[in-house]
Amino acid sequence: MLSNKTIYGLKALGYLAKKYGDGPILISEIAKEKKIPLKFLESILLLLKKNNILESKKGKGGGYYLAVSPKKVSIAQAIRIIEGPIALVHCVSLNFYEKCEDCNETNCGLRKTMTEVRDATLRVLTKKNLTHLSDGFIC
Repeated sequence: MLSNKTIYGLKALGYLAKKYGDGPILISEIAKEKKIPLKFLESILLLLKKNNILESKKGKGGGYYLAVSPKKVSIAQAIRIIEGPIALVHCVSLNFYEKCEDCNETNCGLRKTMTEVRDATLRVLTKKNLTHLSDGFIC
C-alpha cells in the first residue's frame, strides 16, 4: 500500500506535469489545488529536488518545476524516490534487497509469488510516466 507521502508526491508531480513548460509553480498553489498539507508537501518536493526530478527558483516568480520532461520520469522512479521499494517484501526488491533471516530463498513459495507480483507491478509502473498522472489518472 502506498503511504500518504507517496500519494501526495504523485499528485504534486501530476500537477507539475500538467503545468510543464509554464515556469515555476508556487508550492502554495500545488498544496491548494491538490489538497496537500503545505508543510508535508515542502518535505516531499525537497526530496524530489534532491533526486533531480524537480528544480526550484527562489524569489519573485519562484516555485517548483520539473527538471526534465514528464515523459522521461516513470511512475516507478517517482515511487522509489518517495516510498522506497516497490516490492512487497525486501527479499525480492531490485533496488532495496535484504535477505530474509529465517528463510531459504531457493525454496520459498512466498518469494516466488512476490517476485511475480513485483514483475507485474513494474511492467505497469515503468510504462506509465508523469504525463499519465496529469491526464486525470490521479485526483
